[in-house]
Amino acid sequence: MAEGTVVETDGRSTARLCSVDDLASGEARRFDVAGLRVALVRIDDDFHAVGDRCSHEDFSLADGEVWGPECEIECAKHGSTFDLRTGAPCSLPATRPVPVYELVIEDGDVSVVVP
Repeated sequence: MAEGTVVETDGRSTARLCSVDDLASGEARRFDVAGLRVALVRIDDDFHAVGDRCSHEDFSLADGEVWGPECEIECAKHGSTFDLRTGAPCSLPATRPVPVYELVIEDGDVSVVVP
């Protein structure tokens, strides 16, 4: 299935982001699919998806550093960090959370649930 392809399954829509093997552990990548701007992050065998706009300033979180043990991503612009599980800011200057998206991993593909 091609990147960005939206599929309706069990009453919910998902959009394919990439293959599991396309992302190395500790890597983040930006995807623009189904009207969403998503930062997909891999930490070991776990995948996380958050909104790719820092809530402090419109800057791509996928360009920042992934902090694996903390399960956080750092905005490269001003250093705010966000919890990849909750979207909550963990450091200033950001004070507002970023959205967190549900993922579906199936048949070697990583897809985001379209809200």
